[in-house]
Amino acid sequence: VSKQMLEQVLRELQPLCTAEQQFVEKFFQLSHRAADLDLVEVRGRTMSCPYPPHLIACPFLFFFFFFFLRLEEPTTRLLSEIFSCLEPELREFLDVCNKIHPYGCLQVLVTLNDSIFEMWGSSPALPSSFLNTVLGNMLLLAKSSFNKCIGTLCKEIEEARMPSKMKGGILPSVSRFEEFVNFSEEVFRTARRRGELDKAHLRLAGSVFSSINSLPSANLKVNTDMVMMENFHHIHCFLCQKKIHCLEGKKKEAKQSYSEHMEKYVIKYLGQPLEKLNHFFEGVKARVAQGVKEEEVSFQLAYSKQELRKVIEKYPGKEVKRALETLYRKSHKYLSPEENLLPVVWHAMEQEFIRQYQEFEDLIQRCYAGSGIAMDFTMEDLLSYFNSVTLPN
Repeated sequence: VSKQMLEQVLRELQPLCTAEQQFVEKFFQLSHRAADLDLVEVRGRTMSCPYPPHLIACPFLFFFFFFFLRLEEPTTRLLSEIFSCLEPELREFLDVCNKIHPYGCLQVLVTLNDSIFEMWGSSPALPSSFLNTVLGNMLLLAKSSFNKCIGTLCKEIEEARMPSKMKGGILPSVSRFEEFVNFSEEVFRTARRRGELDKAHLRLAGSVFSSINSLPSANLKVNTDMVMMENFHHIHCFLCQKKIHCLEGKKKEAKQSYSEHMEKYVIKYLGQPLEKLNHFFEGVKARVAQGVKEEEVSFQLAYSKQELRKVIEKYPGKEVKRALETLYRKSHKYLSPEENLLPVVWHAMEQEFIRQYQEFEDLIQRCYAGSGIAMDFTMEDLLSYFNSVTLPN
């Protein structure tokens, strides 16, 4: 409604101001002012002047005309006096339009921009220079309101505090960014210019990314990497759908961040099913890195063959399968169903588990060769565990 009203006001202003400007220029012969000024001679009571008789007959009109004639833009100055209330009234009207919707300033900016373009392109006569000045001022005001709106939104996103009891899912800041982009793209869909919007998109995207990256300091009760993974994944999918050119860089950044945090999430959670086994072999790798020969690692008291057997005995096949089932249920509980990331995350977990298993087997072969020590479950067993976990679900 505000868009239609603003368009109607602007449409009616153009012919009104143009007609008034043409009348003023004709009445005061302003189109010939440069040549006429040189011909004005005042000698005593004698005046030789080419101006129309109706001006000479009225000293007030002549003085008014002569005063404005000496100004830089007499036509605009005259019309500014005639329409002295126009600009203040327009300012108040735009203020009302801005308040109709939280993002009303976007519609005002687009309407003003398009109206100015149409004014120059559709009319056979030159637009009113006075109206150009007024609309130019209104356009600056609209841009200022737009930038203020974006600045406020960025600040709110960056300063928003995450609830400590948050259980994951899409953050409010991401939802607000998505809402703004959807609304603004619809408003600017047929706009002739979108430079201001592209700048706003980049500012807001930067604020949203900062908001997500600040999560580690929010002391959430859920896994931070999981929440960051889901939100960056959501942004990436959203930007893929919208196909906004200026946000291509942010789309790639979101994908990279999503992948990084999924890797962290997977590695952290996979350390739990085989936690002691992980710690043991991390120690083995540390000794080798310190210069201990691989074949001599087993002579270290903490990493002897006997200690390795004790650790392996704690992870029989049944226990590993049970641990994977618990891990799957936990992931299913906390990952938001809207993002549908569980299959992706679980596949990544399977690949990481296989990598760890192969690394453990390799270390046993290198550092405990000929000992006959082996894991309680094989690679085939491991794959069957993962398959059986997902089948009932």
